[in-house]
Amino acid sequence: MADKPRVKAPKQRTHTTQSADRKRTAIVAIVAGLGLLAGVFAVLALTSLAGGGNDHAAQEEKARTALEAAGCTLQVADALEGRHSITDPDGVSDEWNTDPPTSGPHYAIAAIFGIYEEPLQIARVVHNLEHGGVFILYGPDVPESTVDELRAFYAENKTGTIMAPYEKLGDEFAFGAWVVHDEGGNGYLAKCKAFDQEAADAFLDAFRFRGPERFDPSQLQPGL
Repeated sequence: MADKPRVKAPKQRTHTTQSADRKRTAIVAIVAGLGLLAGVFAVLALTSLAGGGNDHAAQEEKARTALEAAGCTLQVADALEGRHSITDPDGVSDEWNTDPPTSGPHYAIAAIFGIYEEPLQIARVVHNLEHGGVFILYGPDVPESTVDELRAFYAENKTGTIMAPYEKLGDEFAFGAWVVHDEGGNGYLAKCKAFDQEAADAFLDAFRFRGPERFDPSQLQPGL
């Protein structure tokens, strides 16, 4: 007589099938979870990008308000093309649309970031702005007490900042920056007669490190 079929075999097959089903369900759940996470990250990334733009706009508006409150004027000019077309470091350009210039043609070698007691070749300084730097320039008739305030401010904000005298400013000092944004680019020039900490901070917060050539701040240290 033939042996009877073993009754455990179907149970093993059922167990295998159930195990496979559970694995498939787990894989589907994992894939679905990963898809959900990817969607969340995508939304967060888009939100972050949008927020960055909003932050810049808010910073610019804050700078305008603070500068106006401090009695400064803010000139916003369309950014000019940044060509290395000035072959003499003492040269100038008829195209510059602010004085001191905040964008446009410049000398091929930037000035070394730092603080200076003598005037700089301004065609070099424009190149510093192209890299995301900001200048602090002051006229010969600015009171020494105000220059001391500017020096102290520079000492707290050395990265990406260059400071020097500039004859044509007379009794004013100026902050300058070259900024590129979604709508294009602008040169920003703030001229003041009295130092105001809030206005100075707001200008740097809004416009420093935003030039057409985005250098890492570590490359914009004094001496570089």
